[in-house]
Amino acid sequence: MERRVTLSDVAARAGVSSRTVSNVVNGYAPVAEATRARVQKAVDELGYRPNVLARNLAAGRSGQIAFVVPYLDTPYFVELLQGVIRAARVQGYNVLIDQTDGGAEHERMFLTRGSQQLLFDGVIFSPLGLGQSDLSARDPSLPLVVLGERVSDGSFDHVGINDVAASREATEHLLGLGRRRIAAIGDQPYPTGEAAQLRTRGYRLAHERAGVLVDENLIIATPRFNRSDGAGAMAHLLELDEPPDAVFCYSDLVALGAMHTLARRGLRIPEDVAIVGYDDIEDGRYSNPPVTTISPDKKMIAETAVERLLKRIGSAAPMPGLEIRAPHRLVVRESTIGRQAGHPTRHEQQVSG
Repeated sequence: MERRVTLSDVAARAGVSSRTVSNVVNGYAPVAEATRARVQKAVDELGYRPNVLARNLAAGRSGQIAFVVPYLDTPYFVELLQGVIRAARVQGYNVLIDQTDGGAEHERMFLTRGSQQLLFDGVIFSPLGLGQSDLSARDPSLPLVVLGERVSDGSFDHVGINDVAASREATEHLLGLGRRRIAAIGDQPYPTGEAAQLRTRGYRLAHERAGVLVDENLIIATPRFNRSDGAGAMAHLLELDEPPDAVFCYSDLVALGAMHTLARRGLRIPEDVAIVGYDDIEDGRYSNPPVTTISPDKKMIAETAVERLLKRIGSAAPMPGLEIRAPHRLVVRESTIGRQAGHPTRHEQQVSG
């Protein structure tokens, strides 16, 4: 069998100590740029790969991180998970996956080391059942990165997009098309519905800026962001004396459900009702018509979450929490502008957010 290249081999080739090579490879300590370049050259020439398992065992770590979300039947979380797995794999980490169903007690279990200590070294967490106070009361020694809309209390990192700005842009797009009775499907006016509430705020802000009054009957609350929620809410809206001429849906799944109801009622999209979704999931790109949507930079969210978590795992001292905003864009498709002459069926116009 071919002998594995060791740290000592790299040190000999670069003319430095093994500790210096370790510092360069693991980022443990500052190293002069010339020395770092020499070590990296030796690493590349010899094809050295760190023994991540041995490193984790020596440091008392499992080499695994947890990815904890409310639901795994939501394409947004699945697409995000794929990015997390890829980013973690590059760093030699495996990913444990758990679905909480939004249960507070199940979610709380992931906020203490306790019996979980041997299973994972840190958590990327999208809580639903827990509020801000629960996160603040967590075990401070547990490395934690939070997704969604739970602002950091200074002890963990939070990675997300600006939901208010994104929702405002989605609604402004519809207003800019001349739509004036714009419904919103997905509001969640209860303590753990922060993400939905921020989207409602953006929806209202767009109307305020345009000088258009909001009809409160057009704001529909839903328990989740699923197809069935969108289909049921759209059916309710169509029973109004003055139904909407456009709908801002708080997820692409909601949008697909709303479009299903419109099709069954014989209404045209976007001629009769224009539709905007949120999340830019794959299904929305291939629906008929394709869905105009808010597209978060899921790749950046996943990679940043892993990067920040591993830095926390590797830090001996407490690290201040960061608020990290990933970019988003409005992707304009046929559900709002129809089929454009001279363009393919899935025409996309990207508007930076």
